[in-house]
Amino acid sequence: MATIHGGEMVIRILEQEGIREMFTLPGEHVDPILTAADEHGFRIIDTRHEQAAGHMADGWARVTGRPGVAAVTAGPGVTDVVTAVANAYVDAIPMLVIGGRSAFAEDETMTQQSLPQVEIMRPITKWAYTITRPQRIAEFTAMALRQATTGRPGPVYLDIPLDVIAARVEEQKVLFPREYRPKVPPAAQPEAIARAVDLLAGAERPVIMAGGGVWFAQAADELRELAELAQIPVLTNNKSRGCVPEDTPLGFGDFVTLSAARPDVVLVLGTRLGLFSGGRYFSLIPADAQVIQVDIEGEEIGRNRDVQLGIVGDCRQVLRQLLNEARRRRWPQRDAWLQVLDGSRRARREAFAQAMASDEPPIHPFRLASDVAGFLDDDAIIVADGGEAWDWMNSAAVVKRPGHWLSHGYLGCLGVGLSFGMAAKLAFPEKRVLVSTGDGSLGLNLAEFHTAAKHNLPIVVVVFNDKAWGMCKHGQEMALGKGKTVATELGLVHYEKAAEGLGACGELVEKPADIVPALERAFRSGKPTCLNVLIDPDVVSPATIGGAAMTSAMLSTAT
Repeated sequence: MATIHGGEMVIRILEQEGIREMFTLPGEHVDPILTAADEHGFRIIDTRHEQAAGHMADGWARVTGRPGVAAVTAGPGVTDVVTAVANAYVDAIPMLVIGGRSAFAEDETMTQQSLPQVEIMRPITKWAYTITRPQRIAEFTAMALRQATTGRPGPVYLDIPLDVIAARVEEQKVLFPREYRPKVPPAAQPEAIARAVDLLAGAERPVIMAGGGVWFAQAADELRELAELAQIPVLTNNKSRGCVPEDTPLGFGDFVTLSAARPDVVLVLGTRLGLFSGGRYFSLIPADAQVIQVDIEGEEIGRNRDVQLGIVGDCRQVLRQLLNEARRRRWPQRDAWLQVLDGSRRARREAFAQAMASDEPPIHPFRLASDVAGFLDDDAIIVADGGEAWDWMNSAAVVKRPGHWLSHGYLGCLGVGLSFGMAAKLAFPEKRVLVSTGDGSLGLNLAEFHTAAKHNLPIVVVVFNDKAWGMCKHGQEMALGKGKTVATELGLVHYEKAAEGLGACGELVEKPADIVPALERAFRSGKPTCLNVLIDPDVVSPATIGGAAMTSAMLSTAT
């Protein structure tokens, strides 16, 4: 009678889902999974730190819209991946993390790498479970994927003890589930759709604020069609940028464009009402605006403010319903309103025009961001890491395709850049992938240049090097006075040389005129490359200034 072990069961379920990539740092506890994956021809990317493996699974999901999978060994392997799981959790990213566990037979014996791993993971996952019986591994792997991808997406965690994953069982006794998730996503009630279209049609200054719910529902086409039909401008968050191209009259990029405008009706699609969409202390949505909120989870409706119409449903289904109703209506021209938003967008990009005109060092960070954005073709994928480095790139980039802008979110998790970039290059090897990052952020996972070199993932990393944790440094100086900083100075670090030592290419850039030639050489090299660009350390980003204002408002309200 044929027998199989637990690693084979896991891999067959993943293969059935169309998953053929795995991110890992190896260890005895997950060896049965890795060997089975190798036998099935999976692409296995082994990283230098489990956090990077988790970030790669997260980045894979963000760029493809499909769940990423990481496998980590017991004990420190699991604790090392916690930050990546937390990042995926707060941003609602579908991801499966499989953790090795010490054998049941060794419980309470003070064995090596033994921790309460499910208890650690439960607060930062949608679902976490320890598998106790070998013959049920396939069932629970399918269950985990259903949990990760249905309703609001999110990370899930499977804990598999060594004596469970390595045990062999009769193949005919193993259940391999095939039909285990809903085929028809939830839609809205017809009366809610009619009411939503009434509100949008009667608005003078409507906007759509689209989030990850649009991207993971694969609803970019429907969103563009509704926007064009109704002439409603679209703003997006980090997960949905590019769903409406930002070089078109209706694509306005990130939510901050609203800071100089006052919409009267806001359609919130698959994004939570929090920090980036207008929280309690600083709201991008005016208090008197009418809000239509669409979310797959009912508990999100009305978070932080009243909404005039809440709709529980899948964004693609609801957009299709809205389109069907909208086609029967007459829609007004909104040229004046679009001009207001266009003025806000242009003002942000023109605020640093003087810096763009100078070819003298030190390099202004917006000059660097603008040169990078202008160099890239429409199909390039941009990963924006860091604090102030993210803000400069966020303002300069013009994103034209969904899944082509990756960045952090509610956790504010720095250090994701290299891993997100490698995941993007793995998913789309024919596209250029550029990672922009601060020097502080780069240091968190610097060793992953070795991973990129080892696995032939030729990403280009541009370091906005201000020799400091810039956002923290500037925040301290704004609060305490110029030069009064604590633990924020890094000094000049030659990251380009470190990258070379790890198998990548590297170059130091000090003059504005050298930025584009360095980019040309980097992409022409066909190797992972670090461009270490020295920028003006005294320039403060708009995000730092805005963050200080939000903190002040919060503290004054609290007292």
